[in-house]
Amino acid sequence: MKRNFMMAALTGTALVATSALAEDATLTVESWRNDDLTLWQDKIIPAFEATHPGIKIKFSPSAPTEYNAVLNSKLDAGSAGDLITCRPFDASLALYEAGHLAALDDMTAMGNFSDVAKSAWQTDDGSASFCVPMASVIHGFIYNKDAFAELGLDVPTTEDEFFAALETIKEDGNYIPMAMGTNDQWEAATMGYNNIGPNYWKGEEGRKALIAGEQKLTEEQWVAPYATLAKWADYLGDGFEAQTYPDSQNLFTLGRAAIYPAGSWEISGFNAQADFEMGAFKPPVRAAGDTCYISDHTDIGIGMNASTAHPEAAKAFLSWVASPEFAEIFGNALPGFFPLSNAPVELEDPLAKEFVSWRGECESTIRSTYQILSRGTPNLENETWGASAAAIKGTETPEALAEELQSGLASWYEPQQ
Repeated sequence: MKRNFMMAALTGTALVATSALAEDATLTVESWRNDDLTLWQDKIIPAFEATHPGIKIKFSPSAPTEYNAVLNSKLDAGSAGDLITCRPFDASLALYEAGHLAALDDMTAMGNFSDVAKSAWQTDDGSASFCVPMASVIHGFIYNKDAFAELGLDVPTTEDEFFAALETIKEDGNYIPMAMGTNDQWEAATMGYNNIGPNYWKGEEGRKALIAGEQKLTEEQWVAPYATLAKWADYLGDGFEAQTYPDSQNLFTLGRAAIYPAGSWEISGFNAQADFEMGAFKPPVRAAGDTCYISDHTDIGIGMNASTAHPEAAKAFLSWVASPEFAEIFGNALPGFFPLSNAPVELEDPLAKEFVSWRGECESTIRSTYQILSRGTPNLENETWGASAAAIKGTETPEALAEELQSGLASWYEPQQ
């Protein structure tokens, strides 16, 4: 009887311990993606918890504009969540260097990602990775299929075909050939310069050479994209200089423009707003037969708070984020945000499928200014905004713009001196 009592006591203790463990393994996720709350609550969390009993997930986002400040404050106070959603490059690198993010290189699941995918969340020398890549966005052009059919246009694959199509649309007069303004500047760089530019500087080859100081911004492959952007001005419609980003979105989705220089993040919004069929084409190559390059830009990752009380549970979740199951859920719930794992994902949205198909046809790279080169003053990313807008408006020559950018970069970045 005494033995039975002891066994019951031990069993009761085990139950309490199991219950306590389940409570202890509630992991909080910090994120700026507050518009993803429903996705996490309805799809991501139930899918993970179904196969990981005892680990509970709580998604706790902040407003995007407040995320960095809120997160840093929580980390300093020791109150941040167990899992940290990571912005690409320097913001997350600073968290790792401050000891707030744990290195994840011992996780087998990190082998599911390419070097390009991991580059946004690594130390400069690539010796440590501190966030699991979640998704990227891809650059290209979205077009109005009805307008193309009406005008008998084929999808352009070379720059000559691209400008011939723009000229045809302009001559017809029923559509603005291309919807983009220069008022907000960033679009000119993001959907302009860093959209078409990789075909000039050969993607990762040129980007890495710039970081190493082996190429300069005054060389032809970095100057020529500005000359091409200058040719866009004839096709952007009247008053493009004062046109904002939302203006451009509206012109396209209302059917008034035939082509939209795009990031794939537009897909969900455009699907909801446009009442015509859309297609997408990759940045046209300079000449037929050239290798194509796409900006497949690392956008979002997730890491582990180095101070979490539940490192094993946190790593279990991060390993799952690296799985095909997560990739399929995330890729289809947020079309245009493409999973970065090497596992093939069957996407349902036709526009998203078109964008992601380019990974099999072209070499992938990331935006040229995002890694290392925008840490100093002047900030190369912000300077590229202004330069791209100026190129389109024709207020400065491509050569003069390149000289200014190179001078600014060389003023603080030693490999370029």
